Amino acid sequence: MSTAIVTEVVSSGVGFAIPLLVAASGESISERAGVLNLSMEGMMLTGAFASILATADTGSPILGVLAGIVAATVFGVAQAALSVRFRADQIVIGIASNALALGLTTFFSRTLLSDGKGQSVAGFQSLDIPLLSDIPVIGPAIFGQTVLGYVCIAIVVALAVTLSKRSSPGLTIDAVGEDAVSAEWTGLPVRKVRYLCVLLAAATGGLAGSQLALSEVHSFSDNMTGGLGYLAVVAVIAGRWKILGIVHACIFFGIAQALQFALPALGVDIPFALLVMLPYVIAIVAITGFVGGRGAPTNLTVPYAGR
Repeated sequence: MSTAIVTEVVSSGVGFAIPLLVAASGESISERAGVLNLSMEGMMLTGAFASILATADTGSPILGVLAGIVAATVFGVAQAALSVRFRADQIVIGIASNALALGLTTFFSRTLLSDGKGQSVAGFQSLDIPLLSDIPVIGPAIFGQTVLGYVCIAIVVALAVTLSKRSSPGLTIDAVGEDAVSAEWTGLPVRKVRYLCVLLAAATGGLAGSQLALSEVHSFSDNMTGGLGYLAVVAVIAGRWKILGIVHACIFFGIAQALQFALPALGVDIPFALLVMLPYVIAIVAITGFVGGRGAPTNLTVPYAGR
């Protein structure tokens, strides 16, 4: 395999990995607080649709990104209310929310984005960083992103630093996710923390959907996320709720996605279904405990009634 082909696969893999990493970074924060945000798929899909619609109407991809984040955050308000306030089953909420988002975006895309309005919209173009983008293989992949891609990477780094397990906000989130009862007895606002973490996850989901729509494909199509939201949840589990592990999982999944398209073109006879299921196999291995590292937060998916 030539260097050019390897470079193309790595670049495509990183392109797939960036929206996945943004969504997974928000998902991990929600899960650390005790809320399984399984509706990340719906949040990403909503963000992608809203970003394309707003960009098509205004001609501004920046407003499109803002619209995607706002739309997904509104989506997250319902998720937070049902999960935290009404203590509904988080898995059922996630599955139902994703189905609802798929139905609504499909309906409105066919009514509001008809006649090709949602195709080839003005998005973000690649911005190569001089010298760094010339590094073989990894240069174009990392230093040849769009402006929005660089913003996404910066946000992931900012979240990792400000909400790390060694920071005060990070310790608060972990305390709520590990033992909500004890956390509230020490004066921590358990419900407020969980609300904010779900909304943060929703905002990152909207940003991830916008990145996919406006930086990668510049269009919207039915179910365009194609399970990326679920993969974000998988990446958190496979990464054992640690940022470096999540980064590695997202890059792995991104390259696996790129190989789905590259290997058949190269004439490599590997069943397509095998490449599709590989990320989920890794997740199963992680869940069963064969991958080292910490386990899930103790109170993950456990509703809290409060005192």
